[in-house]
This record gives sequence, C-alpha cells and structure tokens, in this order.
Amino acid sequence: MAKLFSKSVTPPDAVSDAVWADVLSAVDRTYAELVEYQERLERKNAEMETMRGFLASVLTSVSDILIVVSRSGNVEEVSTSVTTHTGRKGAFGNHVAEFFVPADHAALAQALHQVTTRRAPVMIEASLDTPGGPGPLELSVSPRFDDRGRVAGHVLTGRPVGELRQAYAELAAGHDELKAAQAHLVRNEKLASLGRLLAGVAHELNNPISFVYANAHALGRYADKFETYFSRVQAGASREDLIALREDLQLDRALRNLREAIGGARDGAERVRDIVEDLRRLSSEGSGEEVAFDLVETATVATQWVMRGSESTVQAVFEGLAELRVRGRPGHIQQVVMNLIQNALDAMEDGGRITLTAGMDGPRGVLTVADDGPGVPAAVRETIFDPFFTTKPVGQGTGLGLAISHKIAQEHGGDLRLCPGEGGACFRLDLPLAGNGQ
Repeated sequence: MAKLFSKSVTPPDAVSDAVWADVLSAVDRTYAELVEYQERLERKNAEMETMRGFLASVLTSVSDILIVVSRSGNVEEVSTSVTTHTGRKGAFGNHVAEFFVPADHAALAQALHQVTTRRAPVMIEASLDTPGGPGPLELSVSPRFDDRGRVAGHVLTGRPVGELRQAYAELAAGHDELKAAQAHLVRNEKLASLGRLLAGVAHELNNPISFVYANAHALGRYADKFETYFSRVQAGASREDLIALREDLQLDRALRNLREAIGGARDGAERVRDIVEDLRRLSSEGSGEEVAFDLVETATVATQWVMRGSESTVQAVFEGLAELRVRGRPGHIQQVVMNLIQNALDAMEDGGRITLTAGMDGPRGVLTVADDGPGVPAAVRETIFDPFFTTKPVGQGTGLGLAISHKIAQEHGGDLRLCPGEGGACFRLDLPLAGNGQ
C-alpha cells in the first residue's frame, strides 16, 4: 500500500542555537510587555481609586441634594446630604421616585422624559420624602451622556426652597442697599456741584432783587405825591390850586414812571421766580417715575447754572434740534450735563468754546457735549468712567462725576461714552425717545 502522507520531524538536538536564541528573546519581550502592562494597569487602578475617593469626598461634603440615576431612573449614586435628609440607606438600584413624595412622582417622571428627549436640563419643584414631612426643593434635572454622546442617565441636584428664598431676599436687600448708596453718591456729587455755583446764584439773585427794591422805593415816592394831591382834593382846594399843585408835584411824569416802575418790579419778580424754579429743578433728587421731558431745555438749564458760577470766558453754544423729547428723570439728567460742562470748563483755558448738539439716532435722542480743549489722552480713555478715577489735582475732584453719570445713563436705558476722534473732548449721551403722545 502506497504512503499517502509523509512527515519529517527534526529531532530537538537538531535545532540550532540561533533558533533557540530567537525563542528566548521573544519570551523576554513578551514578559517585559506583560510587566509593563501590569504596571499600567496598577497605575490606572490607583487613578481610579483616587478618583473614587475624590468623588466620595464630593458626595460627602456637598450640602445640596445630588442623585445620579440611570436612563431608566434607578439610583446609582447619592450625596450624603440625601441620606441625611431622608434617612434612607442602601437605596441603590431602587427608582429615584422613592425619594420623593407620591404627589410629585408624575412631575418627576415627566421631567426625566423631557430631559431624555430634549437633551437639555429641566427645572421643577419637588418635595423629598423626609421623616419630618415633605421637604420642598428647587430641583434641576440634567442629562448625563456616555462616550458616544447618548443619554446614559440623569443627574438631579436640588436645594431647599426655603434657603433659596432667603438667599433671594438677601440679594434683594443688598440690591436695595446698593441703590441707596448710589443715590447717596448722586446727592453728594450734586451738592458739590451746587457748592461751586453759590457765587453765581448769589449774583443772579442779587440783580433782580436790587431792581425790585429800587422800583419799590420809586413806587413809594409816587404814592406820597398822589396822597398829597388827593388830600388837597378832599380838602376842597380850588381848581387853580390843584392845577398848580399837579405841576409842582410833576404828577403827569410820575404817572408815566409809575407804570414803568410797576413793569420793572414785575420783571424783576418774574426773574427771581425763574431762578428759584431752576434751583428747585436743579436740586431735586430725581427719584420717582420716569417722565417725558425736553432734553434740550434740561441741558440748557444745567449749562446756564454751571456757566453762571464760573468766572471763565468760555462760551457755551447749542446746535441741532430746538426740542428733543426723551424719557427719564430730568433731575438726574441735569446732573449728568452739569458734570460734563464742569469737566469741560476745568480742562479748558479762557476763550474756549463748548458746543452742545441735540439730534436723533433712530429711536434714541442724542446730546453731544464737545469742547476745544486738550482732549482725553489715549492712555486714560479706557478708565475714564471708572469710579474714583480723576486727572484733577488732589482735593479738586472726587473721581465720581463721570462714573455716576455713566451709571445714570445706563439706568435710563441709554449710554454715555466718549466720541471717537481727536481734538478736544467729546461725550455722547443717548436716551430713549419719548413715545407718541407723551
């Protein structure tokens, strides 16, 4: 029978040393790779233990409610605060709804479904089931993704509603204190401005009051003449005597001057009234509801008062619209314009010019205040609106004028900023236009 297969086997003693050397080298390499792999595995285990410890410390120390659940809603991790609030231990694997009162189970299930479908956080209010009764929480339900970007589960974080409401109340109280402090700064800055204007105010009041005083003396003299004449009439003096007395007292001239004196006294009194009215508007706190007002008129009053209190020969001129209706608090806007005019005067030399231009830019009313002084250096343009920043010598500026003015403009829904360009300083104030019929 013929052989179908034939196999030749090399005896072990026939293997060359080179082959055995290759085998031993391969074994050494494999062993080295195994040792390296074991070291990497040990490092990964150490990192995992470190991360596990880190997560355990976070879950232990966090004061908010933290629950990690699977896609189906089963609990995988909880913070120590959950156990503290609910008294439940060993709840892993149970459904998260067991931590909450039955009345909130439907809302919780709906939130989990919305997070899964929308892949975005959802905020709800739900109450923990605690031994002392329901514990209301503001609960955030967020998606948890796997390495392929699929929703693998959810993370629930919550804080007791009582603590949140207390925090909101403290925040509101802090906001009220901040507004009160700002109002105090505005009043102080306004008082500082009014102090600089006292000399001009005294001069402005002295002129019309002196005019009224002089005309009152003239009216007294005219009254004496007419009393003398009418007493003679009552005494039955003859026509010839009365004609002579009338010429002697110059009653015809006195009658003409009487009307002029009355008109002069009225003009002086009206001037005093206007000054007092301007002072009242200028010193008003500017609080209360916003109203529609003429920005040009308000800026004119503020500019006139600053210029009255200054001995500078700088001129202030108005250009653009003669009337510009905006909405806001006129008292605060007057303070803004006064600060801008006063800063321009402080920076300029005699003979300069301040130009105020009123116009519109879409739904905004715009007032620019430009001067031909040295301008604002580029190095300070970014910080010019910072509180307490000033380029004036110590004792001559608080550094609050522009900062407060900028804040006032923002609170009115507007803005105050430097105009672009070189040559002189230019500030642009824009405010919302008043609506139709206001």
